[in-house]
Amino acid sequence: MAQNIYDKREFFEGYSQLSRSVHGLDGAAEWGSIRAVLPDLSDKRIVDLGCGFGWFARHAAGQGAKSVLGLDISERMIARARQETADATIRYDIADLEHLELPGASFDLAYSSLAFHYIEDFPRLVATIHRALAPGADFVFTIEHPIYMAPVMPMWTTDGEGRRIWPLDGYSREGQRTTDWLAKGVVKYHRTLGTTLNALIAAGFSIRHVEEWRPSEEQLMDHPEWAEEMDRPMFLLIAAQR
Repeated sequence: MAQNIYDKREFFEGYSQLSRSVHGLDGAAEWGSIRAVLPDLSDKRIVDLGCGFGWFARHAAGQGAKSVLGLDISERMIARARQETADATIRYDIADLEHLELPGASFDLAYSSLAFHYIEDFPRLVATIHRALAPGADFVFTIEHPIYMAPVMPMWTTDGEGRRIWPLDGYSREGQRTTDWLAKGVVKYHRTLGTTLNALIAAGFSIRHVEEWRPSEEQLMDHPEWAEEMDRPMFLLIAAQR
């Protein structure tokens, strides 16, 4: 079973204060890049894996989706999503993505935002998603970039222009990583970029877009603190097709 860190009071309260929790999709720095690779959502049957507060589910319904199934391991997240959703085309269920089962060929789009780095058996999940999608269906997801998942060592050097260079800590050593973010003892699973892409290929997906997200010049003007994302990307965006 995947760790259910989101139901811990300390973590849930901290997460609820993030910009993406307060302002929804527009509060997520990477949303513009995601939106650019999404298919037309009208009349689509969609599954949102790790749906959180239901922001994307409500967006998809607003774009004319035929149905949206939002799944999350967190009872707190699902309760909040249900509370804030009045659209009958959306249904929320509690589900552990580590052991997910879905009916075959039942969806036209699988979507996930920043959830899969909590999953240990990524190949199993990807195979499950592939079976659940209709032929030609889309799969769009983001995860923490594996460079971000391999934390820097507590020593740094400088380049020729005086900028700090932080060496990575064990990028090629895959597996469980424990970090303190919003709460102590958050368990994530580090995989290299190659492992992630090859799992998709092995499951039968065609990869159509890979983006190591970085802020635009306009975003940097509004958020100069995001400049570090130009050297160490936080998000990895992948769009694939069954």
